[in-house]
Amino acid sequence: MIKPLLISMALLAVSGVHASETPDFAKSTACDDFTGYEFRKLRSKETVDLCAFKGKPLLVVNTASNCGFTGQFDGLEKLHKAYADKGLVVLGFPSDDFFQEENDEKDTAEVCFINYGVTFTMMATGAVRGSDANPVFQHLGEQSGAPMWNFYKYLISADRKTIQQFNSRTKPMSEPMIAAIEKELDLK
Repeated sequence: MIKPLLISMALLAVSGVHASETPDFAKSTACDDFTGYEFRKLRSKETVDLCAFKGKPLLVVNTASNCGFTGQFDGLEKLHKAYADKGLVVLGFPSDDFFQEENDEKDTAEVCFINYGVTFTMMATGAVRGSDANPVFQHLGEQSGAPMWNFYKYLISADRKTIQQFNSRTKPMSEPMIAAIEKELDLK
């Protein structure tokens, strides 16, 4: 029993993967749309299966710790607190695609959780543009355009058929964002 375990550990070491590492995302079998993936949470080994949010609208945002729009974490947190119990799920995806994210994940976590008090789900840092983009952002890019900067917001309908894109300049608590969210939640 010990010998197969040692062989497995040696193969992992040779492949560059450590037994203690959790990949940043993996395919899920729980749903069959573009959200059928599990993502590692920021500064954690825990993963979140996006299929757990099936039937709920998603607000997906690519974030960065050192951007002129970083203050939007406050508004995103307000949206989360105001609409989570009504069904909205806010998901943050930190990215260094625009060279404004911390190099160390613990520093990214500090900006999000300590500086801004974020309680909505934040994923591990990863790519959101181009061929390296995670599968959710690949789909968003194909359907409505890749983020042109940090803090692009994608409001995805509960049935995953409609995607509304809001650029960085659209503040989370702005009238257009709130109107779109409330319409999606059927609150108006």
